[in-house]
Amino acid sequence: MIVGRFAPSPTGPLHIGSLVAAVGSYAMARQEGGRWLVRMEDLDTPRVIPGCSEDILRTLESLGFEWDGEVVRQSERGEAYQEALDRLITSGAAYPCGCSRAEIARASTAPHDGDGETVYPGICRNGLPAGKSARAWRVRGSEALICFDDLILGPQRFHLPSLCGDFVIKRSDGLFAYQLAVVVDDALQGVNQVVRGADLLSSTPRQLHLLDLLRFSVPDYAHLPLVTGPGGEKLSKRDNTVSLALGDRIHQTGVRLIHKALAFLGQNPPLSMLSAAPGELLAWGVAHFDVDAVRSRQSGPLHDTACS
Repeated sequence: MIVGRFAPSPTGPLHIGSLVAAVGSYAMARQEGGRWLVRMEDLDTPRVIPGCSEDILRTLESLGFEWDGEVVRQSERGEAYQEALDRLITSGAAYPCGCSRAEIARASTAPHDGDGETVYPGICRNGLPAGKSARAWRVRGSEALICFDDLILGPQRFHLPSLCGDFVIKRSDGLFAYQLAVVVDDALQGVNQVVRGADLLSSTPRQLHLLDLLRFSVPDYAHLPLVTGPGGEKLSKRDNTVSLALGDRIHQTGVRLIHKALAFLGQNPPLSMLSAAPGELLAWGVAHFDVDAVRSRQSGPLHDTACS
C-alpha cells in the first residue's frame, strides 16, 4: 500500500506553494488507495510561530483534506533522532565538528547550489583539530554517485562531495537537522512515497545516503514543479498565503485555490467545478490525477486560471 505524507513547517501560514505540494501528494497517494499522513516539521523551534500548526491543520480541513492517523510533530521525537545519531556514531559514519560557518566559508570557495551553503571542506573529518571543541555532528558523505529515478523528473545523479560535502545531522545549537529527522520519520511512519516541491530535490541524495547508512527502506520520490514569483524567485512564507486568504469565504476562495493548484500541476479541472465544495473538487483531482501531465509542467508563477 502507498503511504504518502505532507510535512509543512509551521514557520508561517500555509502558502500556495505548500498547497500545490499537498494536492500533489494527496492525489498520488489516494488514487492508489493509499494512506496520507500529516507531519508537522516543527524541529527548528526558534523559527516556529505559535498557532501556525493549528492554522495549517484548520486550513487543510477546510479545503477537504482528510489524513490518516495522528498528526506527528517532530518536536516530540528527539529520542528517535538521538537513537539514529547514536547508530551513526557507533558505526563511524558520523563525527563531531568544531567549525563555525565563518571558518567553513573562509576555507571553501565552492558554493552549494540550493540553499546558499558552502561545500564542507572536511576540516574535522579526521578528528577535531587542536584547540577545537565539538559544536555539531556531521555524517561522512559517499564518493559514489547517488542515483535514483524520480517519478516526475526521471533519472537523477548526484555527487555528495561536490554538492555539499559531509553534512550536518545535529546542529551546534543542539537541534537535530532536517535531513536526519525526515529520514527517521519517513522510515518509522512507513512512508514509501515522498511527493514534494522541486526545491527539495538536492536534499534527496543526502537522505538516500542516510537511509543506506541506517539500513532503512527507500521510498519513491516525486518532485513537483515549484511555484515561483513573477521573477522566478522562490515564494516566501509571506507570499500568496492560503490561510489568511480563506477568511470567512471558505467555500468560494477554497475551491478556487484547489482549482489553481490542480491546473498548475497540469490537470484540467472543469470550470464547472468552481461551484462545487473544495472537498468535491479535491476528490475530482484524486480520481483524474495524471502524473504524465505533471511531467510536462515547469516551475513558474501560478496564474489565476480559475478566473480566465
